[in-house]
Amino acid sequence: MQSARTTRSTWIASGTSGLLTGAIVFAAIAFSGVAVEASSARANDSSAVTVTAKDEDPDGYQDAPFPDLAVTISQTEHLVAQGIQIDWTGGEKSVAPGSGNGGTNFLQIFMCWRDDPADATRPDRTTCQYGGANTPGATRDAYRNLKLADIPEADQPYSALTAVPFLPPYTGIPFEARDGTRVDGVVTDAGTGAKSIDPNVNLNVNQFFTSYTTNEIPWVGSGDDGKGSVSFEVQTAAQSPALGCGEAVTEGGATTGASCWLVILPRGEADNGSSTITQSGLFEDSWKHALSVKLRFEPLGSRCPVGASERQLAGSELAALAVNSWQPAVCSQAGASVYSLLTMPESDAAVAAATTVDAPLALTSYPLSLEGADPLQYAPIALTGVSVSVAIDRRPDPFKELPDEYLDAAHSAFTNVNLTPRLLAKLLTSSYRSALPTGADTGYLTGVIRDNITKDPDFLEVNDEEWAAQDLNGPAIADVIVPQGRSDAARAVWAYIAADADARDFMAGNADPWGMTVNPYYATDASKNPTGSAFSFDRDDFPKADPIEVSPTNTGPINLVTWRPFANDLGTVAYLTLRGDGQVLGGWDSNSFPPKYTKGARMLAGNRALLGLTSTSAAARYQVVTASLQNSADRFVAPTEGGMLAAAEAMTSVDERGRVLGFVADSATARTASEAYPLTLPVYAAANPAAISEPLRAAYAAFITYAASEDGQTPGVDVGRLPEGYASIPPAWAQAAAAAAAAIAAGPTTPPTSAPSTVPGTTGGSANPAPTGTGSGAGAGAAPATVQQPAASGTPSAALTGGTTPDDPAVTAGAALPLSILAGSVGAIASAIVSRRRPIRAWARR
Repeated sequence: MQSARTTRSTWIASGTSGLLTGAIVFAAIAFSGVAVEASSARANDSSAVTVTAKDEDPDGYQDAPFPDLAVTISQTEHLVAQGIQIDWTGGEKSVAPGSGNGGTNFLQIFMCWRDDPADATRPDRTTCQYGGANTPGATRDAYRNLKLADIPEADQPYSALTAVPFLPPYTGIPFEARDGTRVDGVVTDAGTGAKSIDPNVNLNVNQFFTSYTTNEIPWVGSGDDGKGSVSFEVQTAAQSPALGCGEAVTEGGATTGASCWLVILPRGEADNGSSTITQSGLFEDSWKHALSVKLRFEPLGSRCPVGASERQLAGSELAALAVNSWQPAVCSQAGASVYSLLTMPESDAAVAAATTVDAPLALTSYPLSLEGADPLQYAPIALTGVSVSVAIDRRPDPFKELPDEYLDAAHSAFTNVNLTPRLLAKLLTSSYRSALPTGADTGYLTGVIRDNITKDPDFLEVNDEEWAAQDLNGPAIADVIVPQGRSDAARAVWAYIAADADARDFMAGNADPWGMTVNPYYATDASKNPTGSAFSFDRDDFPKADPIEVSPTNTGPINLVTWRPFANDLGTVAYLTLRGDGQVLGGWDSNSFPPKYTKGARMLAGNRALLGLTSTSAAARYQVVTASLQNSADRFVAPTEGGMLAAAEAMTSVDERGRVLGFVADSATARTASEAYPLTLPVYAAANPAAISEPLRAAYAAFITYAASEDGQTPGVDVGRLPEGYASIPPAWAQAAAAAAAAIAAGPTTPPTSAPSTVPGTTGGSANPAPTGTGSGAGAGAAPATVQQPAASGTPSAALTGGTTPDDPAVTAGAALPLSILAGSVGAIASAIVSRRRPIRAWARR
């Protein structure tokens, strides 16, 4: 039962988690590059660990809830703020939480920071981030169904009788933060030694963690076979200062990150003295069966020399995690500089690079859009993509006769989802009923209106038949969480939709085969759009175009942005997906000043239902499920390394200049590329050699040289390697990057009389033109570079299956204002860059 004590409202901001702690940095190196020790590690395989109940307690494991439990953790070293995969066998078939109980035969997963003083092979339970969920069986405290004398000895220091005669004894496990600050529910009189309950303390809602910030999983179940799997959010000191994981620790001249513990706690059918699970998992009867693994972190903060000169990069968020990995490997080199990456609309970064003296090096996936000659050199440095993140758990329809295997799988996550361009169009256009505010007038919608995508025959036709057995609801599966502002990622998504005949027909206002039509405010046929203007595919944003608004009695108005707010960026979307945070609107808080809507609670494992639009690298970092997308060859392909390499092989020139490649979905090569992931994107580093000074040219060339080098393109978790979610660029791309770097370093030269618009030996629009990076037309600024044709290479990896501390839990109309305004404070390029700017996000930092 829950404590009847008075709750003290102690809402102290979680500090560093919500702050912009600085830009990603990458240090300049000598033009020839810097050697980094080779590593064969790919992603997280090298530090995977398996622990068992028997290994944890050889003498007493038979008394544990699941004696045969074996748990595998996908990664335990080189950790940052990310997701890890946890898989297990040897459990028992689980029952979900019910009214007043925490469920049966399940696992709880959380983190702690200190070794147990009495046993350094286990964590100290008083340092565990546990109780923030504040649900039955998952609190730090409870009234015991035992006499005080019968409470286990280990719990006695934290137990006391109550002042209310009819209430049983109380136990509250204190929490101690890494800085030594404690929260105690039981206090001891220094003079008499008498213990009493502090009525002003709520151990589960404290200044260190709450339901909005904790990463604990209070319930995750096993299937009928005793197996299960879940993605878990690893937090660093940036998200949880109280845990302090990854704080820089220097000993003997070496700097490492402070370690923490991962705890997997099995819970059976009932607590000691109870008929169900209602007590804290930190109580000794349960805690003694905990499995634990030490987690080792990369140190937080910059490891670059203080006082080094700074060089700026601007543009694509898609490259952020790669830059973040590269920079520690090179920034300590003699004479190195520090690179700062400012994420912002790539088109703005490219314009600045082309037209401004000493502009930042632009990172972009598309060429300059200005008319006339393009003076930029384009160097391909990354192969990545955009993906749809998925967190949907099974909820069999209780009113249908279903096979036992469907019922037994309840609350487990779907790991295979297929989406067509038309389905993605429906999600992006608020065309499902639940994507619009409850109670609003939706009379302008026509045709058959579906509640969400899982109830759409269009979706059910291309997915496993088990989806038709589900009863899933909620606004977060009626649309897809999208980032604010403008980006090449958005441009690519709309181009993917526009290239598909069925999606174009739907967007034009015509019904799909089942009678569903687009929300008319997104209709590309002006005669069907209430605004009188056609919605355009030629765009690089995700607008909330429907002006719908409803004003419930005694509350504030709700428009589309209030109902379904933007996320900060692509990385934040993956993080929200991992946490089960569907950005759902909460209740009205009339006591706030001014009154406002609160943020809805996140959905816990077993009850999630949300979709998001993210990057392949962020999805990999946070270990979230991603959808397979239908490509032009009518195949559903996942965003794997193999899928991106196949797309690279089928890329063609995206403009008449022929210097930048892209996967053009309606091209002849795309229609025959059956294995290609359709939202694959290259990232180019672009600079105008004629407009930048010699020191900057050398620094930019050095960056490109390392990024495209064998070291920079070798996959792995070590510093300087290519993170998961990227594919190594094809060899010809690396050659093109080297040629572009040389041209940038050389500076302006006399341009050729007639610069080629395509690569020698190819024709415009043909498959596989090497991304030359040469200028075209008068004033190109550097001689063209001749390179070989690119060819996809590398070994495909398996599909990922399975997401910053949340902001203040409130949603107001102000959510419509992009946080990109903050980037205006970056004065170094204030005069060079126009439109909406976005600072590098906290998700991309360690």
